[in-house]
Amino acid sequence: MHNLQTHLLECYVFVDDYLRSHPKVAQWRRSNNDDPAFTDAEVITIALMQGYFRTDTLKRTYQLVEANASDAFPGRPGYKQWIRRLQRLPDQVGRLVRAAALRALQTKTRRLYVTDSLPIPVCKPIRHGRVRLLGEDGAKFGRSAKGWFFGFQMHALIHQPTGVVVTAMLLPGNRDDREAVQALAMSTGGGLLLGDQGYSGEDTFDWLYEKAQTLRVMPSDEGKEGLSIVSQVRQRVESSFSGLWHRFVDRVYARSWHGLWTSLLLKTLHFNLEQTGIVSSP
Repeated sequence: MHNLQTHLLECYVFVDDYLRSHPKVAQWRRSNNDDPAFTDAEVITIALMQGYFRTDTLKRTYQLVEANASDAFPGRPGYKQWIRRLQRLPDQVGRLVRAAALRALQTKTRRLYVTDSLPIPVCKPIRHGRVRLLGEDGAKFGRSAKGWFFGFQMHALIHQPTGVVVTAMLLPGNRDDREAVQALAMSTGGGLLLGDQGYSGEDTFDWLYEKAQTLRVMPSDEGKEGLSIVSQVRQRVESSFSGLWHRFVDRVYARSWHGLWTSLLLKTLHFNLEQTGIVSSP
């Protein structure tokens, strides 16, 4: 399990360094146990091993780490305490996603981005008539290229050519893609944004240009030569994005929006760590 030990160390060093260098992020607790013996960096590092093991659930991830790398976490709590700690850290994980992306963007001056989305169904189509899971948390019926689904859509802003996810958001399945692209564009700092037909509309074009200093381009905006160039760029990024998609299983195990979002952020963080070379691929 030498590769596992290396992966654990690489993830831990990145997470711990970031939290130590951003004390306001790390010291978020407001209790008598502000400085627990088992640190948030260790909590997050164990969760990131889901990307290493390519397993379905965080519970299985915890069990595999316990079985194969118990010496690395001698003070680890039990699973229930660990998962409670983890589910209180989505803000910290989200900041780590951004920090990993910025590491890649520091050496790149080209501001070229692609927006895309992934459907996150919470059940299989056969259960659409009786599904209740996460309905109170915003899960809705939506339509993707593969048909109807019940759940959410994860919208992401991806930098080209690094392939890192700069920022992401989770919306109900029935929400308009154009609502998402406006929020995502605010993280670009200007530049060129490639999107598909779901992000079309003259009002959206004007808003992006005026508010986010971003020029949106779709394949239909260009002639045949431009169509070819845009399509080639999108194909490269979608290939990268499909790598992120393969980290998501076809079943949602989370029982709350909060748990689902934390899980998605962790997988996005591990994806960015690999894309930037901060950690080695398993």
